[in-house]
Amino acid sequence: MADVVELQKAILGLSEAEYTELRRWLVDEDWERWEREFEEEVRAGKLDALAAEALEAKAKGELTSL
Repeated sequence: MADVVELQKAILGLSEAEYTELRRWLVDEDWERWEREFEEEVRAGKLDALAAEALEAKAKGELTSL
C-alpha cells in the first residue's frame, strides 16, 4: 500500500499539463483493460445467455429504441 501512497503524493506534485496527460493515459489504459476483459468473457461464453435473450426479444419484436 505504500506504493499507492507514494504514487498519490507524486500525482499531487504534477503540473497541470502532466496531470492532464496522466488522466488521458489512465482513461486509455482503463478502456483497453475493459476491452480485453470483455473479449475474454465473450470467448469464454460468459455473455451467451445475454445474447440469446436479446435475440429472442428481437424475434418477438420486444426491443425498444434507445
